[in-house]
Amino acid sequence: MIRAQADAVLVLADDLTGAAETAAVLMPAAGAALIALSGPPYEYAPPVLVADLGSRYHSDTNSLVRAALAHAGDRRVLVKIDSLLRGNVAATVAAACLDAPVVLAPALPSAGRTVVGGVPYVEGVPLRETRTWHIEPRPAPATVAEALDGHPATLIPLATVRAGHPALTRALNGAEGVAICDAETDGDLDAIVAAALAAGPRTRLAGAGGLAAALARTLGGTVADAPRPAKPAGDAPLLVIVGTAHPGVSAQVELLLQHDVQQIALSADEPQDIAAPRLRRALDTGPAVLTTSGPLTGALEEIVTGALGGRPANLVLTGGGTARRVLDALGVRELTPVGQVHHGAVHSHTPQGHAVVTRPGSFGGRDSLLRMAAHLAPHHFERLT
Repeated sequence: MIRAQADAVLVLADDLTGAAETAAVLMPAAGAALIALSGPPYEYAPPVLVADLGSRYHSDTNSLVRAALAHAGDRRVLVKIDSLLRGNVAATVAAACLDAPVVLAPALPSAGRTVVGGVPYVEGVPLRETRTWHIEPRPAPATVAEALDGHPATLIPLATVRAGHPALTRALNGAEGVAICDAETDGDLDAIVAAALAAGPRTRLAGAGGLAAALARTLGGTVADAPRPAKPAGDAPLLVIVGTAHPGVSAQVELLLQHDVQQIALSADEPQDIAAPRLRRALDTGPAVLTTSGPLTGALEEIVTGALGGRPANLVLTGGGTARRVLDALGVRELTPVGQVHHGAVHSHTPQGHAVVTRPGSFGGRDSLLRMAAHLAPHHFERLT
C-alpha cells in the first residue's frame, strides 16, 4: 500500500482527457504528476497520481473504482466525474462511498456549469433542457440526486455552502449518504473543499475539473502553463485527431485548414489498408487533421499506427475515448503532464517520445485546435507564436 506525503493525491478519472485536466491543475500545488493508463497495482508514487480508469461507460465501473481505491494508501482521494453527469456516475459514487464519506460537487463554473437546489445547469439552462446529452442513450437527469439512481444522499444547499466554514463543515459531517453540494462559483467550490478536508482525512471528494482546481487552490497552487517545446520537433509529424461530435468542432477544424493543415476525412467504411497510407502521405508533407463521418470501431487504431509507422509524433487528441484508444494502440501506458495550453488542453510527454495535447470534446473556443497545434509545432505556425 502506498504511503505518501501529506498533500499527495490519488485521482480516479473516468476518461483520459479528464485525467489530464485534473493532473494539470493539481501538480503545481502538490508536486509532480503522473497519469497511469494501466490498472492497479500502481508501482510508482509521485505526489499526484492520476489513474485513468476508462470507466465512464464501462460495464463494471463499480469494480474498477473499488480496485483502484484499494491502492489509495494515505493519499487524499478525488474521484473525477463528468461535469455534465454523463456515464456511470451512480456506480462510481456508490463504489467511492462504500468505506468513506463522499462529498459530491460536479459544478464547473468556468464552463457555465452550476448546481443550484440540486439541479444541474448549463449556462443557466437546466441540464435536462439542453442538447448536451443528445448522443446519450437516456435522458439527462433532472437533479444530481437522480444521477445517483436512488443512492442515499443529502443536499447541501447554496445557503449552507455560503454560511461559513464551521456551518458547512457541520453540514457535511451530518449528511446522510453522499453530500451533494450546490455551487455557482469557484469560491463556492473552495469553501466545499476546505470544509470537506476539515471534516476528516477519510472524506473523499467527487466532482469535475472545477473541484480539482479548488483542491489545488486549497493546497496552495496555481495552474501551470505548458512550456513551449525547446526546439522544433524535427521530423516528428503533427497529427490532430478529432474524436468528438460537439457542434463547435467543425469551425475549429476550418480554422486549422486556413493555416495549411491538410484534412483527412475518413468514412466509416473506408478500408484500413487504404486509409493508413493516405494519412501517412499527408503527414509526410505537413500537419494533418483526421476527421470521421461516423464511428470507425476498431479501425482507428490500425489507421493511426499504420500511418505513423513507429515514428514519435506530435499528437492533438480531442475526446477522452478517442485519446485513450490512440494511446493504447501506440503502447503508451503513462503520461507525464507538463502544463496547460488553455483550460482543459493539457500537454504531456510519453516514454515513447510522443508529445501529446489532450482536450475534452466539449471544451475550447473556435481557435482551440489551432492553439493546441501551434503549441506543439510552432515552426509551422510562425504567425501565431
